Amino acid sequence: MRILAAPALVAGLILGLSVAPHGWAEERLSLAAAQQQALADNPRLAQIEARYEAALTRPSQVGALPDPTLNLGIISLPTDTFNLDQEPMTQLQVGINQPIPWFGKLELAEAAAQRDADAAAEELAEARVLLARDVARGWWALFYLDHALAVVDANLDRLREFNRIAQSRYRVGKGLQQDALQAQLELSTQLEQQIRLGGERRQVVAQLNALLGRAGDIPITLQEPPSVTLQPLPDSGQLVERGLTQRPAIRRQQRLVDAAGERRALAERDRYPDLSLGAAYGYRQDAPNGSSRADLLSVTLGIKLPLYADRKQHRAIDQRGAELIAEQQALRESQLAMRAEVEQSIADYQRAREQTELLQQGIIPQARQTVASMLSGYQVGKVDFTALVRAQLQVNRVQLQYWAALRDAQQARARLVAAVGGEIDE
Repeated sequence: MRILAAPALVAGLILGLSVAPHGWAEERLSLAAAQQQALADNPRLAQIEARYEAALTRPSQVGALPDPTLNLGIISLPTDTFNLDQEPMTQLQVGINQPIPWFGKLELAEAAAQRDADAAAEELAEARVLLARDVARGWWALFYLDHALAVVDANLDRLREFNRIAQSRYRVGKGLQQDALQAQLELSTQLEQQIRLGGERRQVVAQLNALLGRAGDIPITLQEPPSVTLQPLPDSGQLVERGLTQRPAIRRQQRLVDAAGERRALAERDRYPDLSLGAAYGYRQDAPNGSSRADLLSVTLGIKLPLYADRKQHRAIDQRGAELIAEQQALRESQLAMRAEVEQSIADYQRAREQTELLQQGIIPQARQTVASMLSGYQVGKVDFTALVRAQLQVNRVQLQYWAALRDAQQARARLVAAVGGEIDE
């Protein structure tokens, strides 16, 4: 089923209406354009992207050697004279000391930080997926409201027609005044529904504008999709398998599991002592009698002693092991949640799809035929006016139900796309 761009034919081809969606304008926002703009301008997405850029700088930092220490000093200076040439061991010393972590520690720390950066990349991808989902849900909510307002507008025109007929019959003595009064009451009720739908539309526009990263009062008019046909979905098992491999949230959690494993291995390696390599050059002045004194070179090797391993290193191993288990359980939870999202979205889509088919192919045509038949009967005095109005209101209700079911189906599909982490083949 296709919806043509001509405003007068949009609802007519679907429901037999001759009205256009509310708020039609020259420049219209398609779903793809809305999602593209949101990905470019959404401030929350920009915030997550900045955190990802920050995470990319961490691996090289933690993988580098600790900064060396420059040492300057005076060695063995006599305190009675403070002369640099009085004692042979007095020297001006400059040295450097370089801490060296035990072999493999820097590599493990860098690997863990890289896993964190990979997780940040997946977090950004997940944010993009969820943003596209939220934009789609808002777009289809606005799509429903536009068509719901068109349905109400058409129903108002039909009730006004009934009112004119009732007035004409009353003037010639063939109708009752209460028929005209009832028509006016139903018109007022429909106007109230129109006001309520208009308020909902303004709210949805504000929410959608926020996702697009712009002021909430900017008007939005939608571009009709080329087709609203609801296609069958692939098998749920296939979608679940796809989600397990391509859903960014699951891949992110797997990266966090890997990072926790690297940190546990690093905690194991912390049981081995770090080293410290130092070198110093000592300058000595000549003796007072003029004889020269050789300068001195010192080389040192320091070893950090893990004397408190039971309270520090061993406890750190236990901590990192518990963190690894926690991340593994979080991964399992995210996988189960994805499965539930897929199944729920499929169920919602199938229900709404079946409802739209029933409404479009059965209930709506039957309701419209009933109104046409009852209108003919009322004009010749064979049908009660109340029954005619009720039949027209039933047409209004089932038309609104159709557009609501179409919205629900498209929103369920958007949730399904987000659940599996990418487009689905229908």
